[in-house]
Amino acid sequence: MYVSLNWVKKYVDLPKDLSVDQLIYDLTMRTVEVEGYENPADKYHDIIVGKILEVKPHPNADKLRICITDIGEEEPVQIVCGGSNLYDGEHVVVCRPGAEVIWHGEGEPVVIKEGKLRGEYSYGMICNASEVYLADIFPPESDETIVDLQGEGTPGQNIADLVGMNDIVIEIDNKSLTNRPDLWGHYGIARELAAIYKVDLKPLPDNTDAIKGLPEFPIEIQAPDKCPRYSALEIKNVDAQKESPIWMKTALMKAGLRSINAIVDITNYVMLDVGQPTHAFDRTHVTEKIIVRNAAPGEKLELLDHNQLDLTTYDLVICDAEEPMALAGIRGGRKDSILPDTTSVLLEVADFTAQAIRKTGKRFDEKTDASIRYEKGLDTQRVDQGLAEAMALFKQLFPDAEFTAFGENYPEKTERAEVKITKDFMDTRLGKEFSEEDVKDTLGRLGFDVDFDGTTYTCLAPTWRSTGDIAIKDDILDEMARLHSFESFSAKPLPVNFEHAVNQPKESIDRHVREYLAFRCGFYEVFTYPWVDEHYMKAAGVNLDSTIRLATPPSPDQANLRPSLVPGMLQTAVSNLRYFDSFRVFESAEVFQQGVYHESSEDETLPLQKHYVTGMIVGNDPKTQFFQAKGVIENLARTCQVEPLSWKQVERPAWADDNVWLNIMAGKEMIGTLALVRVSALAEAGIKHAQIALFEFDEDMLTPYKSRDNEFEHLPVFPLVEKDLSIIVDEAVTWQEIEKAIEKHTREVKFVEEYRGSQIPEGKKSIMLTVKIGSDKGTMKAKQIDKQMNKIVKTLENRVGAQLRDA
Repeated sequence: MYVSLNWVKKYVDLPKDLSVDQLIYDLTMRTVEVEGYENPADKYHDIIVGKILEVKPHPNADKLRICITDIGEEEPVQIVCGGSNLYDGEHVVVCRPGAEVIWHGEGEPVVIKEGKLRGEYSYGMICNASEVYLADIFPPESDETIVDLQGEGTPGQNIADLVGMNDIVIEIDNKSLTNRPDLWGHYGIARELAAIYKVDLKPLPDNTDAIKGLPEFPIEIQAPDKCPRYSALEIKNVDAQKESPIWMKTALMKAGLRSINAIVDITNYVMLDVGQPTHAFDRTHVTEKIIVRNAAPGEKLELLDHNQLDLTTYDLVICDAEEPMALAGIRGGRKDSILPDTTSVLLEVADFTAQAIRKTGKRFDEKTDASIRYEKGLDTQRVDQGLAEAMALFKQLFPDAEFTAFGENYPEKTERAEVKITKDFMDTRLGKEFSEEDVKDTLGRLGFDVDFDGTTYTCLAPTWRSTGDIAIKDDILDEMARLHSFESFSAKPLPVNFEHAVNQPKESIDRHVREYLAFRCGFYEVFTYPWVDEHYMKAAGVNLDSTIRLATPPSPDQANLRPSLVPGMLQTAVSNLRYFDSFRVFESAEVFQQGVYHESSEDETLPLQKHYVTGMIVGNDPKTQFFQAKGVIENLARTCQVEPLSWKQVERPAWADDNVWLNIMAGKEMIGTLALVRVSALAEAGIKHAQIALFEFDEDMLTPYKSRDNEFEHLPVFPLVEKDLSIIVDEAVTWQEIEKAIEKHTREVKFVEEYRGSQIPEGKKSIMLTVKIGSDKGTMKAKQIDKQMNKIVKTLENRVGAQLRDA
């Protein structure tokens, strides 16, 4: 946002010894971030007012003229010019030698020099408006039309002084204004500077008495939740073809806007002055009344460029008795536009809720000067300021203008925010004690009303700070600290005693899992985008209807947020198989699934966001790859200090092989899957000469051990006895069930091999395993060994129906 210091000075008398650099510093340190400043007059050096005394023909060129010009020096100078509108006595813009101009309004600045044109001496140049940065103030009819100042100015006067360009224009970072809707106008900045330098703020004009007794113009608000106030003033005897005065054109130009005509310029000037957007409708286009409502299903709004907006039932529109005329708070439509023959207007001065404007503007990708201000949250009382300012300007620019009707609908008034803060809280947090008088004076300069009962301050914020800016007691701390300058506070140690460390094992799981996969298991970590190409979504068997879609995706085929990390893994595999035959990679990241994680309002919800971990082993030996991946998951629980994981077949994901898959279980909850990627999925992803073993699980479902209280256990003092067993069990019996059945009777159980053949009955399988047994009391003797082995065999018979295999 651009702020004119001359404009600000209309409302506040700044200290006379205040330098621009100090003002910029104070404003940055106490209120908003200033990105830079400049004096527009700097580019008008040696560009002055000249008076043409005589126009003579050029002896060597039909289109050139010799102008004897008074430029405020002892003698007139001779300037050769090709302007088409030269005449004796004309006041023009003259560039003396050394001035910089944009030649014919295009390209880089060129330094003017003395010289000859077609053999005739020329001192400087008489300029077209576009050549001296004045096209917005003096619109040229053609490239040959020079600036006609209509007798304004005196010869030799710098043109910057004549048009009001000798000023300091400050550029403020818009992001630093996000929470300060009161600062989106020059009056708001003036009010802030008045508080900083402890000087008086001049009041705005209030001539709203002129609307009392006027006939009522009907205003109907059907969506009061989106429009808390709407005022409309009917004004006759105006002229859309009238240009604004130079001072207004210059003010708009310095603020970054272009002059259109006097009517439109007034609405823009009011917005830049007090921060209240206004809009002028051609009165003859408004039928009967104004209706503020949500758009009807399928309704459209025609814009000035003949394009049409397809409205939704959420969009707020300004209508007459027939149809929509404007998109509320954002932009006008074709029907309401000011035309050259406009002689009467209906002036809208209204307030719309921030959320309504923000959501509609985002959907249509529309950012206007008005919508930027509305979506910050304006107070309803600012309508009065905008209305009074507009009325004064219409009377000033159109002396014959008449206010003929007024209407207002005011469903909800902005209430002043009340915040209570104790003196102890303020003094402790700020690290500095403030007296009651100091607190009241500081906050009072910002528009607060403050009461103190001996322990607690009750702070009543002004309406312009009560739309979300001031809400909690920490906001009061901020106001006190910044007004007193952060530099006035001495550094002190934090008043916090760190007595002991807080163990939060749940928060450490992600780091433990990533370090385990990277350092112990040889995986490389990858990072993929949360939006995934539809091609890989389909390859992973993801139903696109079940995904979260982006309103403005990076590309049409990347409009879906990932509900799983598997599609991204397939894409990663394709990318890396160009360079490697085998590799291991993993990713730990968020996935996005349909459902409500957090409901911030009736219309805005956040999707479910879960933290998943996925990893894959790519190569050409699927059996080895699968068991290696299985080993990774089996050792994860012990290494990462989480509750044990187990295996079960509950539900096969679409990307998994029909036979080689297992679900990962945490207790009784299924948290993920380990499987070979099915051949059809590999083919659809474009993977032809590789196999992939892949696992994915919900990291949030991992449960850390509650404590690290461990019991010491000696290593075996006496030798262990190792025995092999071959048993026959049903096909449905898993190794996990066998291991769990006898783990209490052994020191170690190890799988050796699995066998099926003619010696094994149908529906059975043979399992060879090795067990280690031992005693802490001494070396086991033969009878003890036999007794322990018999117990193991008997347990296997009872628990899993095992039979000891003879051969």
